[in-house]
Amino acid sequence: MKLLPKSLAGRLAALLVLTLVVAQAVSFTLFAGERVTAFHNAYRDDMVTRLISLVQLLDEAPPDLHKRLIATANSSLLHIDVAPEPLLASGAANPPELRDRLARALSKSPADVRLALGAGRWRGGERGDRHRPPAWASLSVRLAAGEWLNASADPPPVPRLAPVFLVSFLISAIAVAAVGAIGVRWASKPLQQLASAAHRLGRGESFDPLPESGPRETRQANIAFNRMRERLDRFIRDRTSMLVAVAHDLRTPITSLRLRAEFIEDEEAKAKILETLTEMQAMAEAVLAFARGDAETEPTRPTDVTALTESIVEDAAANGKPVTFDDSPSVTLRCRPFALRRALSNLIDNATFYGHSASARVESLADEVRIVIDDKGPGIAVNELERVFEPFVRLESSRSRATGGAGLGLAIARTIARGHGGDVRLENRPEGGLKAILTMPSAVS
Repeated sequence: MKLLPKSLAGRLAALLVLTLVVAQAVSFTLFAGERVTAFHNAYRDDMVTRLISLVQLLDEAPPDLHKRLIATANSSLLHIDVAPEPLLASGAANPPELRDRLARALSKSPADVRLALGAGRWRGGERGDRHRPPAWASLSVRLAAGEWLNASADPPPVPRLAPVFLVSFLISAIAVAAVGAIGVRWASKPLQQLASAAHRLGRGESFDPLPESGPRETRQANIAFNRMRERLDRFIRDRTSMLVAVAHDLRTPITSLRLRAEFIEDEEAKAKILETLTEMQAMAEAVLAFARGDAETEPTRPTDVTALTESIVEDAAANGKPVTFDDSPSVTLRCRPFALRRALSNLIDNATFYGHSASARVESLADEVRIVIDDKGPGIAVNELERVFEPFVRLESSRSRATGGAGLGLAIARTIARGHGGDVRLENRPEGGLKAILTMPSAVS
């Protein structure tokens, strides 16, 4: 299977060429068999004509000329001599109709003509006989003088096929492969457009609907894809609008509760209530910011993600955070740079806050690009590596804003990465600390 071409056009062209080879092989086999049969029949008729003429000459010529006439008629494939006894046994007639035709042409009795094609034997030619082996064709005719003219013929060599046959086959194969490749490329172009659109949709890009034209199957696929995209967009818009509305509406009861809390005389209870309301307001603001950010329709554009990551690290370091950037190859991807900046900032903030110090680098692989952020913190329990991506989940249980955010940083980073067709995952480092890996597909179009 490794020898098969990768593309649909290549595979169909290979299939067409293989079909042509098989068809030509079958045709060649049938043609070669018919050609050999026709050639043998023509050779046999020519041999019979020559022998008829020779027998007539021998019957009319004086005996002293017989040897010269026979020597003239002999060839490398046809062996003729005159002997007192016939070459073939009595009654040899294979095929009978040809024996009878020879007898009529020579004006002789059928008993004076003996014939064997393809299985001729000398008279009494049984196993162990000293005579020659069976010939391709054998003939015995009684001459007017009473002697027998014996003739045996070897099979003629079949002439080779002319080079034009091979040239014709090569031209046919090349033509079929070329037409097949062109035809498949033309037919598969809508599929390539559909695949490209699916990749762009997975990366959260905006693009025009696919044309709903062309062959019936292509048109149906494009129509289904366009409808699916519309439904996804509508679902995301509805969900985001709901989140924005809920987060916005929470402000009013929180503000009302804060005002009422001011009238509580118990200072300790008042302080706890206000602290809880502050936490609730921070969570509502975080949800609102998250929903608004998700609702933004930032266009994708080619971006040097290495330079973007380095600038985020430099900004964080300028603000006093212990983070460094390792040398990395320059990588350009189509992405939403402001959204990606937000995701990386959240990952770097987590790494510097919980991991004490961090380092970032960009890795370019065959099918994806990785932005890796290592820290030197205590790491996370294996069973918590996925749970921390859930909204409002914090492993630090105090819920204080001073010891962490609202628990949306990693959720936002993963949402943004998946919106680009990628993902974010966490791994514990063998030497200690945590590794955050943001991946995105390496396709740029």
